[in-house]
Amino acid sequence: MVRASSLAWLKAGMIFAVTTAHPLAPHAPAGNRSRQLSGVGVDTIDRMQRVLLIDDDARLSAMVRDYLRAAGLEVMLAPDGARGMAALDAAGSTPIDLVLLDLMLPDADGLDLCRRIRARRDAAAQLPIVMLTAKGDPFDRVVGLEIGADDYVSKPFEPRELLARIRAVLRRQGGALAASVLRFGKLEIDRDARGIRIDGEPRSLTSHQYDLLLVLAERAGRVLSREQLMDLVGSDGRTSDPAFDRSIDVHIARIRSAIEDDVRAPKRIITVRGAGYVFARQQD
Repeated sequence: MVRASSLAWLKAGMIFAVTTAHPLAPHAPAGNRSRQLSGVGVDTIDRMQRVLLIDDDARLSAMVRDYLRAAGLEVMLAPDGARGMAALDAAGSTPIDLVLLDLMLPDADGLDLCRRIRARRDAAAQLPIVMLTAKGDPFDRVVGLEIGADDYVSKPFEPRELLARIRAVLRRQGGALAASVLRFGKLEIDRDARGIRIDGEPRSLTSHQYDLLLVLAERAGRVLSREQLMDLVGSDGRTSDPAFDRSIDVHIARIRSAIEDDVRAPKRIITVRGAGYVFARQQD
């Protein structure tokens, strides 16, 4: 169902009205499992994708937030660069999938902030960035793209165009990262590096334990028996150690020690009595 809504958008002293279609169900995705890293990485969790909007215009930010929420995106607001960077620092517990970054902020230049985000040494450095500005200078657009922005939208803008560009960037980023990183809340599994991180901190697993965790994570939400786990790990060619086949429970216990906040009450790898184990889709 589509509902027409007339919104007044304000920026740089210019007010303009647009009548646009707000995509509600069935067009708005209640949950998106394509990406995540937050944004960082690829989310296999059923949750709304989260956008961080860094813009000092409170009224425009509220309008963008409401429009994107109606389209199935969650939006965090940061009125200046400092609070925007603080939100990225907390991305381990509050995942972010994309940054909307205003070029002119009260405490920072948007181009410089984009450069600082790209220079970070955590997963936030890989987040897609869409820059917003009231300037129409092609030089700003070129510089923004050269220093790492993924797209550029000039104000005043049509909200449908902004939404379309956000979705296009997320699709591109998701495809680029899908082969490398799985992300579940604070847990990141890096396929290329064969490593894991909790809230950005590396955790140690043996090769066999990593293989077992990856098999579970790739099938999040499915209950897998011990026999299925042995078959899957073996059939994927990740291990052929007979001792591994006889010690699934021991390996699960050691994986939990590395990734669970409380091994006595695990929330990532859950035991299903009489059936096996399930890797939780939704995690903190």
